Amino acid sequence: MHRILFRGLLLVWLLAWVAPSSAQSRAEILPIPPRDLQQITRSAGIIIGGKVVSVEPIRSVGAQHVASVQITLQVEQGIRGARSGQTVSFREWAGLWSTGARYRVGQRVLLFLYSPSALGLTSPVGGAAGRFAIDHSGQIVFSEAQWRAIRGSTSPIGSDSTHRVPLQEFVHAVRRMERE
Repeated sequence: MHRILFRGLLLVWLLAWVAPSSAQSRAEILPIPPRDLQQITRSAGIIIGGKVVSVEPIRSVGAQHVASVQITLQVEQGIRGARSGQTVSFREWAGLWSTGARYRVGQRVLLFLYSPSALGLTSPVGGAAGRFAIDHSGQIVFSEAQWRAIRGSTSPIGSDSTHRVPLQEFVHAVRRMERE
């Protein structure tokens, strides 16, 4: 009887000790998606805008490499991690492309990218939340979800009902948030 009680108490103690660290590990693995522009800006290691000049699949070779896609961008707006005029390449895990998150040569985008991982891979902060289309007239074109997040942001962005904002206005708002 004494042995059963001891084992039961040991099990309760182990569960109480292991459960919080497991929850913490899950939180580190699955970050909470950013809810507004300020969170997206703070989470980004690289913030760049420009034109996609190439998209190339990279095959995995050996255990240290992962199938990925290399995207090369001619930087028109270097906000963090690159300067305007530079050509920047970054790699995304090829699996992201199965979700529809793709780039096209000639496309203009403003990207809030996580800092590259140990494998050299990155992706937009919060998925679609950190990837903004730039139209031919130089305006950011927001999806409905992005527009709601931007409007909920602490930094005021124009109130255009078409969900478009001039690129420079958006860049100025992001730079103000960097200083806060």
